[in-house]
Amino acid sequence: MRKNRPREATVVMSRMKEPEDAPLAFQEAWNAHDMDALGSLFDSDATFVNRFGHYVRGVDEIVALHVPIHKTIYSDSTLNNELISATKISDGAVVIHFWSRLAAGAAHPAGPHEVDTLILAVLTKQDDIWRIRALENVTLANPRTGEPVLRGA
Repeated sequence: MRKNRPREATVVMSRMKEPEDAPLAFQEAWNAHDMDALGSLFDSDATFVNRFGHYVRGVDEIVALHVPIHKTIYSDSTLNNELISATKISDGAVVIHFWSRLAAGAAHPAGPHEVDTLILAVLTKQDDIWRIRALENVTLANPRTGEPVLRGA
């Protein structure tokens, strides 16, 4: 098991030189269905909370959470991410927020559909590369019914 070593990116485009690169890097790794590239965006001891409230810790667990869904229900999915804000906490730490629209395809049991989420991530700088230290993903929903909603709809 790897300790304190980030995964090497399998796609160069996934490197984050600035915190604002995170939404696009996450989108590119997801859309390529390259879970090693996705894992390379995270600190080795990062935490991840998916849109259903499932919490995992460590890059290996983050990758393990995503591999099966990218082989099945999200095998033909795409993300479109849009940065909202980046707030500096210190010289080596930033909080970012970004919108994420998941377009699930025919592989999903519910068929093609879209889901909007809001992502909050804390990034830290390591060897001139920004890595995600913590990420939480929340589905946009109608507070009265709990039904998912698309922003702008």
